[in-house]
Amino acid sequence: MVDRNHAQKWMSALALGFVIGACGVAVFALPPRPPQEASAVTYSTNDLGMEFVMVPSGEFQMGCSEGAKPNECSKDEKPRHRVQITKAFEIGKTEVTQKQWQAVMGSTPSASKGENLPVEKVTFENVQEFLNKLNARNDGFLYRLPTEAEWEYAARAGTTDQYAGSLHDMAWYNDGQAAARGSGAFQNENSPGGLLLPEPHPVATKMPNAWGIYDMRGNVAEWVQDFYDPNYYSNSPAADPKGPASGDGHVVRGGSFRVYPWLTRVSLRTVFPEAYEFYDLGFRVAREKR
Repeated sequence: MVDRNHAQKWMSALALGFVIGACGVAVFALPPRPPQEASAVTYSTNDLGMEFVMVPSGEFQMGCSEGAKPNECSKDEKPRHRVQITKAFEIGKTEVTQKQWQAVMGSTPSASKGENLPVEKVTFENVQEFLNKLNARNDGFLYRLPTEAEWEYAARAGTTDQYAGSLHDMAWYNDGQAAARGSGAFQNENSPGGLLLPEPHPVATKMPNAWGIYDMRGNVAEWVQDFYDPNYYSNSPAADPKGPASGDGHVVRGGSFRVYPWLTRVSLRTVFPEAYEFYDLGFRVAREKR
């Protein structure tokens, strides 16, 4: 069974956010670029207009961030441990958009509509179907979800702090002001009691991280490939960990526009069943040459 207490902790924090919103490898071949210089990053693009950035091989400390207080990390974010990413890979510049999803799947399941909004309300199973169809195009690449380790490595981009850079400048999260602004909020079947709820934002409208990747924290939360095990960090391999061999749920990373800022910390781990969907849950794609 999925760790229901863990999932309940996530959902309780989200529900509270509703109310406030309504009312040994070398470490990197080159030093990380500061975010303001990320415009110099070279992106590769497939025939659907999906842009990717190359993430170099290297190593990092995965899990509870340096300097974090004991109460600022959950047990499943510990122990902090060294992880090696032995092979470079490409990862999506942004979360998969509704335009990209529509081009592959023919329709969009999203609650908030907009071509440049991230696709949401997708289950893990939906994502696998999307990837299968994307791979059937045979464009020379294998498309997949990133592993949990790849995701955190790309999100950190050489940083060691809890938010991998400026939270305000780089992440969309619930600041409690959407309803007051009269924008960035919507009402749909998910709205309890007709409350206006915050909604996702167009991708790449805040600053990228040091490697030119946008919205790794906030906007929509992101499925990754790994099954979830709260104790996995105690015995995971140092090189290219891929998660446990089985489980009843998959890891979700990054926090979302619905949650308080501390739930967007880069080490936060969440788990949901494969059939789970919600209007703040999407994904981004990794790829490698076949």
